[in-house]
Amino acid sequence: MGKLTLYTNKNLESLRKVGDSLADDAVLFLIGEAAWCEKINSWKALPSKKELASFPAELKSFFLFFHQAPDFIVPGKVKTAQEFFDKEGNLYLSLLGFYSLPYCYAFADGAQVLVRSKRITDEVGMRLSETALFLLDCFVPGTFIEENKSLLTIAKVRLIHAFSRYFVSKYAKDWNSDWGLPINQEDMIGTNLAFSLMVMRGMEKLNRFPGIETHEAVLHYWKVIGHYLGIDIAFWPETAKESFELEKLIRKRHVRPSEAGNTLIRPLLGFYEKSIPDTTLSSLSETLVAYFVGKEVAGVLGIKEKAKLPKSVYALVLDFNFLKQNGGNPSYLKTRTQFLEQSKTQFGKELSLNIPVPKRP
Repeated sequence: MGKLTLYTNKNLESLRKVGDSLADDAVLFLIGEAAWCEKINSWKALPSKKELASFPAELKSFFLFFHQAPDFIVPGKVKTAQEFFDKEGNLYLSLLGFYSLPYCYAFADGAQVLVRSKRITDEVGMRLSETALFLLDCFVPGTFIEENKSLLTIAKVRLIHAFSRYFVSKYAKDWNSDWGLPINQEDMIGTNLAFSLMVMRGMEKLNRFPGIETHEAVLHYWKVIGHYLGIDIAFWPETAKESFELEKLIRKRHVRPSEAGNTLIRPLLGFYEKSIPDTTLSSLSETLVAYFVGKEVAGVLGIKEKAKLPKSVYALVLDFNFLKQNGGNPSYLKTRTQFLEQSKTQFGKELSLNIPVPKRP
């Protein structure tokens, strides 16, 4: 049965009460230490074990975690996932924007955290680009086997999650405990599924499914990422069947209409309509999202397919996605280079992922 017996309402409900104590302890220290936050944001790589010896205890424990490689990594699966991203990175990032993120917005309780970040609604382009950068950093060829430059990015994202938990728990007076702990284990697992399983489903909807071996290699890759993000990987699916059943249960538990979901989806669609250069294609943004997320989720988000189009047309729109990357012979390096160049043009600066810096007293 593998992990299927773990996927029960009782177990998932218990995960809604659990956060990430290692990152939470580090953030409790960082809240009063703006200088340390600025220092972390200036790093180009994780500090060595020798350097960590002089760190405050909370930060030392947190960053030492990233120096211990998990014993479950399967190099062959890691390489397969990276080779897949090397060929399909642009499409992967497109599906992230048109499928994975809207899918997450339909999860009513989890969306409550997202909607409390004004950057998600007011700075849609920047937030999408930061998420894309996170993906690109995670899929650097050789990561988790030959080199670990990606770990600094993952560590920062883990701290960003902990900062969000702290700020929402402390300052969101309207937070309802029925929603669970902000950015809890179930929501983090659901998000990781959106970034892995749902991308595979999107490929299938375009008649470009890479096969079960690649599917399960991508799941394994996100198991490794999830481990470093502080997710309880005991619940992470190992097989396509397990991922199918886990996603189905989480969807049944949480997909329902919410004001938060509606607040999140409209700015996202508005951004696509403005950013895709061809107006004929940009007008199809809502139809495209509705097609990928399916009738149930589309109905929850209050969107619909305004036209029935051939799959080739959906693929064409993705070729003119918000990253505006196109051309033959795709590769990881090309995808990353084009993305960073476009981001610098769009935002007027080099794109980077940074943890919050508390205001100095």
